[in-house]
Amino acid sequence: METTTPITCSDCYDHQDTQESCIRGHIIACGGGADHKDKGGEHGLRKKVSRLFHGKASSNSPDVNSSSVVTASFKTSFLGKLTSWPSVEIPATPAAACGGSNKRALLCGVTYSHQHRYKLKGTANDVSNMKNLLTNIFGYPAECIRILSDDPYAQDLIPTKKNIENSLKWLVEGCKWGDSLVFYFSGHGLRQPDFQGDEIDGFDETICPVDFMKEGMILDNDINKTIVWPLKAGVKLHAIVDACHSGTILDLEHVYNRKQRIWINNNPPSGVRKSTSGGLAISISACEDDKMAADTTVFTKKVMNGAMTYILTETVKRNPQITYGALLDTMASEIENINSERWIKSRIIRKVFRHKTIQEPLLSSSTKFEVYDTKFIL
Repeated sequence: METTTPITCSDCYDHQDTQESCIRGHIIACGGGADHKDKGGEHGLRKKVSRLFHGKASSNSPDVNSSSVVTASFKTSFLGKLTSWPSVEIPATPAAACGGSNKRALLCGVTYSHQHRYKLKGTANDVSNMKNLLTNIFGYPAECIRILSDDPYAQDLIPTKKNIENSLKWLVEGCKWGDSLVFYFSGHGLRQPDFQGDEIDGFDETICPVDFMKEGMILDNDINKTIVWPLKAGVKLHAIVDACHSGTILDLEHVYNRKQRIWINNNPPSGVRKSTSGGLAISISACEDDKMAADTTVFTKKVMNGAMTYILTETVKRNPQITYGALLDTMASEIENINSERWIKSRIIRKVFRHKTIQEPLLSSSTKFEVYDTKFIL
């Protein structure tokens, strides 16, 4: 594919003058061959964040909390570029309307529309697709689904850090035997050095609220403590996260290797608790911890969608009796087909800088189970 320069990435409006990776890692072809490597180094969001941790040693004392370090760094680095959001702090307690239902869901879609360079175009569509799946296939009452979005038409529930944290508490508050809970997130995901020694790979995974440049990211450690620890016996939680670096975003104890068809131990080296209180937590992420995820217009030809979210929702709609294993296989196969047949036309595949990669959804769980014998039920 050849174009004139400069061009704009169709997903996030990132202007580039040569073929390279835009802010979300999408490959932009400009006159050269498809195998041309990024000559400009790491750009955009990942580069700015990596700078924040360049001086890790200066703040790596046992008394330093990693989340506070991140927050302070962001406040310092981006002072003067911050956006004020409506002061609509939503309560953490469940709405009375959900009192009679055993199903509850939190759906977060972040467009970052105030940060033009980092803007995402498909997250609102992802949330809509997930809501339709929950209500039409799995019977979730609409009044038991809380949606956080910075879409211009939904300013009353902004996905700020505080609102996401409160909503995660809302999701699990008062959970009891027989409850089914869903946490869904579509937006930017990043990594940061692990300061607490509880990550096998030495990195914490994070999700980025709309105000993350001011308030900081939400760490996997905090998500685990908020929605995994409280799960009592008989309670089931699914987390579906369509973001870069989202593989072990819940820090669950077992990670499934689809190619080898085995569960791999993911217990933290430090021995810190990551378990539930007897319930079941299952996570499906768009990619592995060190990989990036893709958005595309391939499926609808017009609007942008997260690749994993679209394939997952459409696959389950076609076959509501599908197993976890068959769902994983289908998602991996569909994404591989897109990569091999259409990536130049659609410019959808992100890549880890200087290393080509194909995202593969990752399954993790608090308890091992028979992946190819267990139906996918939210």
